Amino acid sequence: MACHSPYRAAPHISAPPDQSFLWNIFQRVDKDRSGVISDSELQQALSNGTWTPFNPVTVRSIISMFDRENKGGVNFNEFAGVWKYITDWQNIFRTYDRDNSGFIDKNELRQALTGFGYRLSDQFYGTLIEKFDRQRKGQVAFDDFIQCCIVLQVRLWSQRKGAQWLPWR
Repeated sequence: MACHSPYRAAPHISAPPDQSFLWNIFQRVDKDRSGVISDSELQQALSNGTWTPFNPVTVRSIISMFDRENKGGVNFNEFAGVWKYITDWQNIFRTYDRDNSGFIDKNELRQALTGFGYRLSDQFYGTLIEKFDRQRKGQVAFDDFIQCCIVLQVRLWSQRKGAQWLPWR
């Protein structure tokens, strides 16, 4: 089942790419020509803007959201959803990366999550940065921002459904 971000889209949304454009990308990413893009193939194709590999946990999370047949990857039709999902997140990230550093710092994260409707404590924003800052620089890269938002959404949704979570610290 396709999952779309509940967060508002950035004001500068571009037109969706045509099918032939996506098909060309799909074929380049599908290295083994299986007709399914695996998590490792998708990870190699994605850029997080830091010259480091895209977070494998984020890649697996995205694939699991779009892999309707539980085959461990996405076919072309599912890939179109992945492409839109990542492009939407890119636009959101750019909107809140106010200093155009390619990273989201604590204040930018607060602005983003407040814009999404979350009301969290200052301490919790610090915890989020600590948890999702793989480079330990007090900021999160694009792929880690996606993962942070996915985890936050799942945790809060689960809490509303009555599930209990252990603290991150």
